[in-house]
Amino acid sequence: MKILIADDDPQILRALRITLGAQGYDVVTAGDGKAAIAAAIEHHPDLVMLDLGMPQLDGLDVIAALRGWSTAPILVVSGRTGAADKVDALDAGADDYVTKPFSIEELMARIRALTRRFAAADSAPVVRFGDVTVDLAAHAVTRGGGAGDGAGSASPGAPVRLTPTEWQMLELLIRNPGRLVTRQTLLTEIWGSQHVADTGYLRLYVAQLRKKLETDPSTPRHLLTESGMGYRLVLDEEKTN
Repeated sequence: MKILIADDDPQILRALRITLGAQGYDVVTAGDGKAAIAAAIEHHPDLVMLDLGMPQLDGLDVIAALRGWSTAPILVVSGRTGAADKVDALDAGADDYVTKPFSIEELMARIRALTRRFAAADSAPVVRFGDVTVDLAAHAVTRGGGAGDGAGSASPGAPVRLTPTEWQMLELLIRNPGRLVTRQTLLTEIWGSQHVADTGYLRLYVAQLRKKLETDPSTPRHLLTESGMGYRLVLDEEKTN
């Protein structure tokens, strides 16, 4: 697996090159924003790690440039700790955000989680969490079901009816498993840019989805709120990490 690391701190680049190389990753480095884009075009990395405060081009500009042609997961590693910085990076197209200083153990866990999520998203249009099964290709949601009888036939579960808006919201969350999807992204994608301030829409539809898909809607395990920022869909396998 090839990882591109973009940071203007040579000590961080050297430490991460050694650490990730020892874990078997093929590491490419860049010291500024323009070099990061050039390296991505040349090497086509499987994952990109980048700082936000880089010379030549800011990290947000790099994310926007990469998202014009690449679907590789982007992990921001930055000293900017404000919620607004995180939201800006995620809205630009980043997939996760780690603040400096960080532990190598946390960084490795984030990398493993991102690669698992993207592999799962690419391999199957069917997603399961709790007792819910979502078939993206068929636009179908079911709850319950089981292994079936002794002959091996499976019980398909009971269909769950979602409104078109509920489906749009669920699909956006499913296509970003484990990742924060910001309020601005949801509002813009579903209702348009003129409704970016109408957060009441989100609370209403998330509450409806929880009633239909959560075992205990008052204590959700999968459709989670990130206060002041947005929402996140947590799949079952992520709870064991």
